[in-house]
Amino acid sequence: MKRRTGQDRSITQHWKPATQAVRGGTARSEFGETSEALFLTSGYTYDNAAQAAARFTGEEAGMTYSRLQNPTVQMLEERIALLEGAGACRAQATGMAAMTAALLCQLETGDHLVGGRAAFGSCRWLTDTLLPKFGIQTTIVDTRDAQAFEGAIRPNTKVFFFETPANPTMDIADLEAICGIAKKHGITTVVDNAFATPVLQRPMEFGADVVAYSATKMMDGQGRVLAGAVCGSEDFITNTLLPFTRNTGPNISPFNAWVVLKGLETLDLRIRRQSENSLKVGKFLETRVPRILHPGLPSHPQHNLAMRQMAACGPIFAFEVDGRKQAHALLDALDLIDISNNIGDSRSLMTHPSTTTHYGVAEDKRLEMGVTEGLLRLNVGLEDPEDLIADLDQALRTAGL
Repeated sequence: MKRRTGQDRSITQHWKPATQAVRGGTARSEFGETSEALFLTSGYTYDNAAQAAARFTGEEAGMTYSRLQNPTVQMLEERIALLEGAGACRAQATGMAAMTAALLCQLETGDHLVGGRAAFGSCRWLTDTLLPKFGIQTTIVDTRDAQAFEGAIRPNTKVFFFETPANPTMDIADLEAICGIAKKHGITTVVDNAFATPVLQRPMEFGADVVAYSATKMMDGQGRVLAGAVCGSEDFITNTLLPFTRNTGPNISPFNAWVVLKGLETLDLRIRRQSENSLKVGKFLETRVPRILHPGLPSHPQHNLAMRQMAACGPIFAFEVDGRKQAHALLDALDLIDISNNIGDSRSLMTHPSTTTHYGVAEDKRLEMGVTEGLLRLNVGLEDPEDLIADLDQALRTAGL
């Protein structure tokens, strides 16, 4: 591969996703390194004053400051954009930086947003607490009902914001239906695709305008760094998102970007194997727990929709036991699986959302979302599924199940 082949869209857009994940976005220096170079620099120099001025006006391409551009970060952004099928991407410091930027860059006082009921706790804080502080009205609807979005539209509705599968209840949104309603009314859709990644689901293929990620999750996938990303059309990224991020500074560090670049090389392999493991573990748990919420199982009420939209079930699912006491007893009895509120890791992790990820959500809203005291969320990793099943089996028996 030539030094700039990885950044030539006329070539890379024709590569298969697995090739894009390994080579997309790569730009080699004059040293010809095989692995992407890590550029740890805050600023850049110019040959003369006229060149500096031309860079700032945009008359000349090139770096000016690492809050705006960095060679390592740009390689990550191009790779994610390729995988997503997006015109462009801007990487952010964290997943929540990505969600916040994707919304605030396009909303202002007097606008209205329709958000999904089931969502990560911090995303609900954005819609329920932060946006109203800026005079942005919000309406929360059941994401499983596409028509609820249409029913919530007001003359000032500007954005639909939702995630699918939803965290932690695994609600599935009908992407094509919701995005179709949005387009009919000139509304922008922002989809949090962190649970699926572009390997399993590409929301833009169903009509989504903007796709946001916590790249901390499957994209890094090994519990090492925090990262986020916002994907969209080149016009949206350049003219709507970039002015916001340029002046507020939620940018990712070059080192974290480099780590995520390395994670993307194995994303396809990891998420497909974790999906297989997840299905095996889910089938075991289905026979032992009162209720399981696993999109890969026919018992999930939206199983058919999930499988139409997703290439595989993904590594994450939830299940219910009898209240907090039994949920905590099960967690405490685990020997192999870690108690952790993270997801997307190559290690299996389990958490009790009501007291961790959704602790900051008011109890009545948690219950409305389906986050009960007995709900547990499981991220299935790359361990042998038989070892995971054995650990769960003994923990369930200890907890009285």
